[in-house]
Amino acid sequence: MINVVFERNDDNTIHTFTMDGHAEFGPHGKDLVCAGASAVTFGAVNAIAEICNVHLEVDMEGEGGGFLRCRVPEKLQSDTYEKVQLLLEGLFYSLKTIEEQYGQFIRINS
Repeated sequence: MINVVFERNDDNTIHTFTMDGHAEFGPHGKDLVCAGASAVTFGAVNAIAEICNVHLEVDMEGEGGGFLRCRVPEKLQSDTYEKVQLLLEGLFYSLKTIEEQYGQFIRINS
């Protein structure tokens, strides 16, 4: 199962998200849930880099993949921070949509 945890600040903004595990919905390379979760997650990370010119602090562990942790850098300008948050909330809801259909393979917590 893929577990995704969004860690939030007191004002409910996202400061970190962690994705860990494998969906095991299908064979390696044909796993629809893994592909969807990976596509929306890396799409959001890349959008933040390109649109906001912000590089999240990224940790990826293990040779087999299955682990990603991203942190929002501190002390961003407020307008940039708002854009980053909008894209991260979009990621959250995209993953929640996948969870609605494939909840036995992916769990989202906030």
